[in-house]
Amino acid sequence: MNDDNVNDNGLNWDVELDFGNLEFEEEFLSDNKDRYHNPKPYKGIKDKFVKYSHATRAANYIEIGDGSRSHMVTAGSFEFGDFIEALLKERNAQVKHMSVSTLSMSQNNIDSFANLLHDGWVDKLDLIVSDYFYAHERKALVPYMMHELDHENRFQLAVAGSHTKIAIFETYGGKKIVMHGSANLRSSGCLEQTCIEENAELFDFYMDFHNAILEEYSVINKPIRHKKLWQAVQNNMQATTPTDPKDVPQDLDGEEQSPSPPAVNPKPHSKR
Repeated sequence: MNDDNVNDNGLNWDVELDFGNLEFEEEFLSDNKDRYHNPKPYKGIKDKFVKYSHATRAANYIEIGDGSRSHMVTAGSFEFGDFIEALLKERNAQVKHMSVSTLSMSQNNIDSFANLLHDGWVDKLDLIVSDYFYAHERKALVPYMMHELDHENRFQLAVAGSHTKIAIFETYGGKKIVMHGSANLRSSGCLEQTCIEENAELFDFYMDFHNAILEEYSVINKPIRHKKLWQAVQNNMQATTPTDPKDVPQDLDGEEQSPSPPAVNPKPHSKR
């Protein structure tokens, strides 16, 4: 690693993937009478080919309507995180709640989510990343993510042993969109496939799945609102008399909160 290429956020973008010699042993090829041949050398992606414009074209091309389903096969230069941002902006879709799970992501993906949150395209964002990603980026991209996304209590992060690549969101127009496939948020250098569909039943299924992970493995402590706090207290008390509805405190302004610290460390995962 060359320290000269580390930016102000402590991130090094001068990373080269060197997988070493991928060729078979000559003896193996000879013994099998040339039935096999060596894989072609990998060609890296030049920065200029990883562009938002690719995602914009895709966002304009696919069909999204009631019950629609589109399938995409994309080149390694395609960045799925850019596609999510482009899809909302090109279709002028404002989102109540977006929930995303990914193995890994880039600083560009974080900046894209920041644009969506700060510019009013997304009201609430939940993000699930792998413990593999967290272990490698806990001193770089993870603090950067918190700084850019954790504002006004609209963002939650969970760290779990997950390999899923799912993005779901509900628009103010009533559409429940599901995107799932092989692609992480960042470009991979590999062919990827993605399915985008308007499917309320599948949306609810994946939302329950994501919420179960967030409930157990979220790392941002959020204040408990008054009404929810009162319900938690009631559930942990032995009721001696029936509760009169008029005696239950009401959450009139929706803003009353109990204090709590901003974050906790991720929960460890049991070895499989």
